[in-house]
Amino acid sequence: MKVFVTGVSGQLGHDVMNELSKRGHTAIGSDLAPAYAGVADGTPVTEAPYVQLDITDEAAVSRTIAELRPDAVIHCAAWTAVDAAEEPENREKVDRINHLGTQYIAAAAKAADAKMMYISTDYVFDGQGTEPWEPDCKDYRPLNVYGETKLKGELAVSGTLEKYFIVRIAWVFGLNGKNFIKTMLGVGKTHPRVRVVMDQIGTPTYTLDLARLLVDMIETEKYGYYHATNDEGGEYISWYDFTKEIYRQAGMETEVQPVTTAEYGLSKAARPFNSRLDKSKLKEAGFAPLPPWQDALNRYLREIGEVKE
Repeated sequence: MKVFVTGVSGQLGHDVMNELSKRGHTAIGSDLAPAYAGVADGTPVTEAPYVQLDITDEAAVSRTIAELRPDAVIHCAAWTAVDAAEEPENREKVDRINHLGTQYIAAAAKAADAKMMYISTDYVFDGQGTEPWEPDCKDYRPLNVYGETKLKGELAVSGTLEKYFIVRIAWVFGLNGKNFIKTMLGVGKTHPRVRVVMDQIGTPTYTLDLARLLVDMIETEKYGYYHATNDEGGEYISWYDFTKEIYRQAGMETEVQPVTTAEYGLSKAARPFNSRLDKSKLKEAGFAPLPPWQDALNRYLREIGEVKE
């Protein structure tokens, strides 16, 4: 297949491009920069065909996808800075990227008769309760600007196309860019004690594992809504639990102090307490679930040279 991938300078886009290339697909990347601007790790994404594209430019999106005529589009580009999205001066820009940019890509994909995969988030729900959110649940109540604009993106895709995948993920980490693990490792090396919230519950997602699943999916016509995180057996954890395991595997003695979201009190955006995602639909559709999060964390720490041997 010929696959057009947005946001290739980010964590997920980087790994999706490499997975597509590994399987012999023609992968064409795009992002805002004039050339690929992610980590220079010598992997296929660094040498793959690349198109500079501002997804908020409707004419450019339409022209680019019409010229490329891809079989599929995997839309990884997004505004993901949740707290910064709350700033009044950023709100219009966040909507242009997460909502209108997605609408333009969906329309162009439809015109090209291409499948589309949209990467979304548990933030489209209100994050309350303790039951895992099911992929086909329509009880949308986003708590913040980021969630609102990602939901608009979902609705743009589902309202425009018939050949679409909407895949919700949470707590993402990967090689290319910033993430919670890198932040906690950095803080843990300079502070003897860290405070981490213990009342927000979910599971992490390793982009390397997720990329494999996304390419498995895009190679089929099993369209619809799915959830995907590193959680094979239905085990959900808090950010506090996650941090404890990060330090344990990295051989660090930093003390982790559990606090409530209210006690932590630093977020501008309201955060979901319940980020549990039901992933049973993956198995029902014949897709292999992502490995356990502890295993994913171990492989990632080895990849970045931070694991204790």
